[in-house]
Amino acid sequence: MTDKEPHSLDILGIKPVGDAINTAVEATVKGAEAFLSRICLPAAEEFGLLLRDRVSHWRANHAARIAEKAEKLLTEKGAAENVRAHPRLVTSIIEQGSWADKDEVQAMWAGLLASSCTEDGADDSNLMFVNLLSQMTATGVRIIDRLCDEITKEVSPGGTIRAEATYFSIDNFMEAFGIKELHQLHRELEHLSALRLMWVEMPEVLDPKAWEKAPMKQPMLYGCPTPLALYLYVRCKGSNDSPAEYFGLIGEQGKAPSGNQN
Repeated sequence: MTDKEPHSLDILGIKPVGDAINTAVEATVKGAEAFLSRICLPAAEEFGLLLRDRVSHWRANHAARIAEKAEKLLTEKGAAENVRAHPRLVTSIIEQGSWADKDEVQAMWAGLLASSCTEDGADDSNLMFVNLLSQMTATGVRIIDRLCDEITKEVSPGGTIRAEATYFSIDNFMEAFGIKELHQLHRELEHLSALRLMWVEMPEVLDPKAWEKAPMKQPMLYGCPTPLALYLYVRCKGSNDSPAEYFGLIGEQGKAPSGNQN
């Protein structure tokens, strides 16, 4: 910090160690600071106090990337200059999201930050999704992100959106999401079920040798993301639309074909 900038904000807590960050990272972090200051000015000083001296270069870089992605999403919607976010939400998203080192997970945090921005900055409804996303593994994020995008959705008679339960080959499922062994698959799906993001039935036997015996020659998973997962997915894409609106199901009851049509 120079003498010409005595009052500049240190949102991400990186000024005390500025010389230790390379030029590219420092430029990214500065851009993130400007964006975060713009969407949440009333709490800017509090951010500095909260994060100063606690955010490592590693986490500061992740937080900056999340902010950068969020700003891009808002710019694409033409809303980057005229929105605000609730201080509690921005603090939570930066605090939790800065631990994410996988690009696909950072993208989800960025979408959540973007969808937290509204005209008056008073909406804190994304807090429930911050809590959910902070408990998900990178593999869990990939599962929910891809299934919510590709699986067939429909509007129920009561007007709520739901995904259509589908059969999956266990081998194909594991290969698609980089899962190395059956116990990991079981853990991931059980955890997503505990978070109420996935409904699934899978074989109780986890020993592949047992599958060679009838009637388990072709073990299958059967399940789908829950309505809550669909809400999470939409918010993590940076949208404040309802899932029915996002997937093009507004109007009459019906199904959306697999794959996001937006």
